[in-house]
Amino acid sequence: MISIKTLEQSFREMLRIRLFEERVRREFGKGDMPGFVHVYVGAEAIAVAVCSQLEKTDMITSTHRGHGHCLAKGVEIAPMVAELYGRESGLCHGRGGSMHIADFSKGVLGANAIVGGGIGLAVGAALAAQTLKDGRIAVTFFGDGASNQGVLHESMNLASIWKLPVVFVCENNGWAESTPASYSTSVSDIATRAAGYSIPGVAVDATDYGAMHIAAEQAISRARVGDGPTFIEAKFPRQVGHYVGDGEAYRNRDERKNARDSDVIAKTRLALESRGVDVISIVSETENLIIKELDSAFDAARQGKWPSTDELEKYVYSS
Repeated sequence: MISIKTLEQSFREMLRIRLFEERVRREFGKGDMPGFVHVYVGAEAIAVAVCSQLEKTDMITSTHRGHGHCLAKGVEIAPMVAELYGRESGLCHGRGGSMHIADFSKGVLGANAIVGGGIGLAVGAALAAQTLKDGRIAVTFFGDGASNQGVLHESMNLASIWKLPVVFVCENNGWAESTPASYSTSVSDIATRAAGYSIPGVAVDATDYGAMHIAAEQAISRARVGDGPTFIEAKFPRQVGHYVGDGEAYRNRDERKNARDSDVIAKTRLALESRGVDVISIVSETENLIIKELDSAFDAARQGKWPSTDELEKYVYSS
């Protein structure tokens, strides 16, 4: 069992991510935020359990649903929001938007709109860390849909052969867009595939923060001491649509209700209360702090400067 202090700190961070994503959902609905938005609601335990145990210099790669990873890794809210609005003051100077957020100063090598697109990047980063002997590790987050992509299997094979300091984290919410994992995936536990590459594989209930934290701790420790990669399959029911505005006609009402009833933040709140923690005060304090920060960030983003068309190719790689 993890300590009360760890559980309380993690609850605060999960709540912070939830409040951010709920605000993003509301603001996106107003129609002045460009592009598509995919929120991390219901998966907060995964990002927090992993990133809270990483060093600032450790590296992660994210997905199209990457806001939670970025926040848990320490990325600041204001430039994140500015990036969502495509403003010059954004993390990627407004060129990336929601699905391509990156902040190298925090070890965030980038969210990625390509399914499985960050997996090879994380393995390459782990190879660089191993070559430089600098003690860093890499973590790649991806969904159950990406678990069927060839890049994952090639990457796991190389990571195993070279004992690279990388952790593979499969966020299995049961759906790849509108395709159920039960239809598209040949195994009930994706983690069992890790055995084919001589990599430890563990399936964990990601609605149980303590279980998720311990699984992450063990995987990070293995990578840190040179024992090579671990594959974590973090299972949780998807609470919301694939993207903001998805009507989810492909899911029945009972399934969606059951998913909401398994909310990790609600379960963690009950766990803290059962251990005598004043959760009401924690929630009030966290909400007051984050709402003020969000108000400021969204106001600034809307008033921010758009990128100039004269600098359209400024950040484009060229030989």
